[in-house]
Amino acid sequence: MFDEIEFEKIKRLPKYVFALINEIKLDMRQRNEDVIDLSMGNPDGPTPEHIIKKLCESVQKPKNHGYSASKGIYKLRLGICHWYQRKYNVSLDPNTEVCVSMGSKEGYVHLVQAITNPGDNAVVPEPAYPIHYYAFILNGANVSRFGIRWNQHLELDEDHFFQNLSRILKEAMPKPKFVVVNFPHNPTTTIVYKSFYERLVALARQERFYIISDIAYADLCFDGYKAPSILEIEGAKDVAVETYTLSKSYNMAGWRIGFVVGNQKMIAALQKIKSWIDYGIYTPMQIAATIALDGPQECVEAIRDKYEKRMEVLIKSFKAAGWEMQKPQASMFIWAKIPPCVEHLGSLEFSKRLLEEAKIALSPGVGFGEHGEGYVRIALIENEKRIRQAARNLKAFLKNFS
Repeated sequence: MFDEIEFEKIKRLPKYVFALINEIKLDMRQRNEDVIDLSMGNPDGPTPEHIIKKLCESVQKPKNHGYSASKGIYKLRLGICHWYQRKYNVSLDPNTEVCVSMGSKEGYVHLVQAITNPGDNAVVPEPAYPIHYYAFILNGANVSRFGIRWNQHLELDEDHFFQNLSRILKEAMPKPKFVVVNFPHNPTTTIVYKSFYERLVALARQERFYIISDIAYADLCFDGYKAPSILEIEGAKDVAVETYTLSKSYNMAGWRIGFVVGNQKMIAALQKIKSWIDYGIYTPMQIAATIALDGPQECVEAIRDKYEKRMEVLIKSFKAAGWEMQKPQASMFIWAKIPPCVEHLGSLEFSKRLLEEAKIALSPGVGFGEHGEGYVRIALIENEKRIRQAARNLKAFLKNFS
């Protein structure tokens, strides 16, 4: 009998918590049950028409059908620079400070792969998007974690954050080389202001660590809030890179286009590893992405407005059903504490029963780390009619626990 070879790297990955919910959801749909899916952050709207038009036009040109550039075509890298200049008044070099990626998730994973040595240490606050810490674990590094706090307006408790970060920088062995931040935050929707990045950049320069900042939801802000970029801070490019995706702002999730910008040393490492791994995104898609960033931006406002309206409908209708939650200032999610009558179930069992009995799919907070227990993440990816139906289903479900 063949003695099977173990895959040690894969063994470091636990069973994906969200897989249980997805399996139940798939089984219910195969039985033709009507599941109202508020779990995955998968935009339900179409990509704006002018972007699709540019893609169709570019596809007709044979010169665009060959291998592309792994770091992104020059026009798209230049479009990214224009976007940063217009949005944040930040100047970037398209050759040395920009790298296009197949979505921000792929860019993040390849960046971590390029810059991490076995045994390195990274700090990832929790709750966290799972790949933010498992990218390091998959590359043989260690992760130090601490729970973040926020106030009633879902603003980060900066003092608590820096007290914990300073403690880890002092106590952890080896000393962390990397700190990952993600604001507006997934899953909690917590926001920060420029003062946070000023403190973080100053600490990074003092304690000698690199910062990876994920701003995937920077365009989805409400009530006058504007999400800052870490690169607005003087000296940030000495210690930081930032990742972004076109998935949410432009309804381009399936296109898989994002980018990483900032510190030249880290960008060079990412560009080099990508040159070995891939040949770049299909050129017509990159050309269309350039139009997305450089073209009219009214579509972004329309998408933002759609999420805000859905958010308002959900909070109001779910409150009437017996579940009160805080209104976020950013992102396409609501981070909701489990109703008191079912908190004894925990986030995973609550999510499982809500799906099976009320046909509402949510993401259990424990899937984002132990500091996410007691909460669920609700994605605003169903229309208002479906959200109101979910509220009716929820009301009937909660009656069983009253």
